[in-house]
Amino acid sequence: MKPATAPLTHLALPFFDAVHRQLATALAEWVPQQQIDESDDRIACRAWVKLLGEQGWLRYCVPAGLNGALGGALDRLDSRALVILRETLAFHSPLADFAFAMQGLGSGAITLAGSPEQQAAYLPLVASGEKIAAFALSEADAGSDAGAMTTRATPSAGGWSINGSKSWISNGGIADFYVTFVKTDPAAGTRGITAFIVDASTPRLDSSEHITVMSPHPLAMLKFTNCQLAAGAQLGALHGGFKLAMQTLDIFRASVAGAALGMARRALFEAVQYARTRKMFGQTLGDFQLTQAKLGEMAALVDAAALLTYRAAWLRDEGERLGNSVRVTAEAAMAKMTATENAQRVIDMALQMHGGLGVMVGTKVEGLYRDIRSLRIYEGATEVQQLIIGKAVLQS
Repeated sequence: MKPATAPLTHLALPFFDAVHRQLATALAEWVPQQQIDESDDRIACRAWVKLLGEQGWLRYCVPAGLNGALGGALDRLDSRALVILRETLAFHSPLADFAFAMQGLGSGAITLAGSPEQQAAYLPLVASGEKIAAFALSEADAGSDAGAMTTRATPSAGGWSINGSKSWISNGGIADFYVTFVKTDPAAGTRGITAFIVDASTPRLDSSEHITVMSPHPLAMLKFTNCQLAAGAQLGALHGGFKLAMQTLDIFRASVAGAALGMARRALFEAVQYARTRKMFGQTLGDFQLTQAKLGEMAALVDAAALLTYRAAWLRDEGERLGNSVRVTAEAAMAKMTATENAQRVIDMALQMHGGLGVMVGTKVEGLYRDIRSLRIYEGATEVQQLIIGKAVLQS
């Protein structure tokens, strides 16, 4: 069976520029050569961040800044580059994709709204992999309904005091800082949320309660007990946190679709290779018309997801290039919903095609089956994406 190689034919599509094609080609050559033991997700995640930083891939998570001072590879965050990186990394290692993605999501609000001092203090170290970032929005009873959060920041001498807890926080327990969204006006719903940068070393911040999920990656609860922050820890405008969180998610939502797309492409690759080599009744599995029909359906599902994903990323980048502030929330929601749902279907069909091998722990399709499931939930569950799209259609 030939080695798994991320496909590159889609780069001929007009959504991409030369810089994206060069990036994809270089990354597709580099990733398969890396060997990281992923038996311990926390150790492996740290190792991936270090490696991705050393090799320059994390530079796409932040902008270059004036004279390159912020360490980024490009002048601004580029959605198509993020999609390409996540798609390619996820094709080979969903945990590598996770490590990369959280550097971008965890620092994205600093890129968008950070003061020059905040950007200089955090973004170059995110780009180099010297600091691990995290994005802390969700709570046990406030996931899709961010306005229901109860974690609160109150003014204190020289700054703020935070009390409450955050749940389902990716990179919890290994991050060096958390961009944290809390209530500063409890009666104002989403209009009363403010963002803060909370260093992991902040006294009375407890990140020791780890959360174990079906596809292991670093997750934890964050508990704040009179955590004292300086006034300079506030990120962006007072009560502007919800808008900032949504702007950050708008950038990275299409990249979630890219990750799902990478997993779907890998499942299709595994299914094709297995169909070509598995002997049954004197012929290969691929000789059966039913197998061919399934592979055809899988390929169409992958391409449909790809087109919506690349469109969303291209639209955002074009808006940035033209100085257009129009958000692409509905298009990103379509991409995220379709790519994650289609990937689930493709991976399920690949597993079914493998028969008993498909459910054997350690096989690639078994791992993908567990890896894909959370993507239909995090950064906006499928049902939330449907609501976003539906509202946009009604307003059009």
